[in-house]
Amino acid sequence: MKLFRMAAVLALVAGPAFAQESPHINLMADGPSKTEDEKAADAARDKAYKETLKKIPDAKTSSDPWGGMRADQPKQPAPKASAATSAPKKTKAGTAAN
Repeated sequence: MKLFRMAAVLALVAGPAFAQESPHINLMADGPSKTEDEKAADAARDKAYKETLKKIPDAKTSSDPWGGMRADQPKQPAPKASAATSAPKKTKAGTAAN
């Protein structure tokens, strides 16, 4: 039983290492090259695409979908009220029972 376990561990460890050493075989056949007509059609298509890209106007506004959710500028803290306008603090009479 121990021999079987050792063989299984050896097979698991040696399997990936053996696979890395195997020769690299390209199973996909090279496709036929393009004809002159196909090359000309591709060039015309690329030229038309580039001309179309030039016609797109530049975006002037931000396309931020959360832009309206954020404040433009952080709010400034309210100025502190002067001592004359604020009401005096109320104090409790007596002692603290805590």
